[in-house]
Amino acid sequence: MSQAFVETVRFRSGGAELVGHLHRPAAPPRPGTPAPAVVVTGSWLTVKEQMASTYCAQLAARGLPALCFDFRNFGESGGEPRQHESPTLKAADIHAAVDWLARQAGIDGQRIGGLSICASAGYMAQAVAHGAPLAALVMVAPWLHDAQAVRAIYGGEPGVQARLAAAQAALAGTGPSHAPAASLTDPSAAMHGPFDYYLDATRGAVPAWTNQFALRSWADWLAFDPTPSAERITVPVALVHSQQAALPESAQRFHDKLRGPKSITWLEGASQFDFYDNPAVVREAVAIAARHFQQGEASHA
Repeated sequence: MSQAFVETVRFRSGGAELVGHLHRPAAPPRPGTPAPAVVVTGSWLTVKEQMASTYCAQLAARGLPALCFDFRNFGESGGEPRQHESPTLKAADIHAAVDWLARQAGIDGQRIGGLSICASAGYMAQAVAHGAPLAALVMVAPWLHDAQAVRAIYGGEPGVQARLAAAQAALAGTGPSHAPAASLTDPSAAMHGPFDYYLDATRGAVPAWTNQFALRSWADWLAFDPTPSAERITVPVALVHSQQAALPESAQRFHDKLRGPKSITWLEGASQFDFYDNPAVVREAVAIAARHFQQGEASHA
């Protein structure tokens, strides 16, 4: 696999400046020929320096230019309120990223793929369902919740209503605006418990990441259901998941509703966080993704 170099880039979405990293192969497989490329997005509440960067680097090493970026309200990108998780705005940012990447020198704008990890799988699905011109999708450990899953995860209807009340109070200015994104001890955190990836400075707790969650986000997050988007997606889709990771039954249900070419690969024994930074699991997921994108490239040849 070849080496790659990383360029800091800027583009706009909905009035906000977004900042990204474009990973380009140092030795393109076909010099002088416009190359296919990939937009890569990570889990909710994350920045480009976390799992998205890991996947970009490996895709570029395989000869595929890859873009990761900070969504609006996160990281180096503009937007307020900070750390506000909005599936609708993130889907719009993905569309803007695809449009920007398609215009870049050396990139074939008709062959942009999308690789999403965890929660952003739903955002990318929504973006494609609403017209984002992605030629192929890969969903890695996709978190694709519906109303039933939300109740199961967040303590039933009382837990959901408590979070919605916190969102309403944040919006009205009568309660806290933010809570931790991840915490072992604070029950108001978006992720309360042993979420090791986000709490370990050698893993996801990188300096670029802010461990905060805008409480108003609960209203958008809890109501989001990406499953209906599946029936509007006709481009080739590959899902990579594990029965030991998050919401495998939701991934299967999404796969079953897809209208176009599709596949689902189950990796034995991999946890959700293994897909973020376990070298062996990430390598396998990237290999599946690269094959999927290259199959799409061959269909354009």
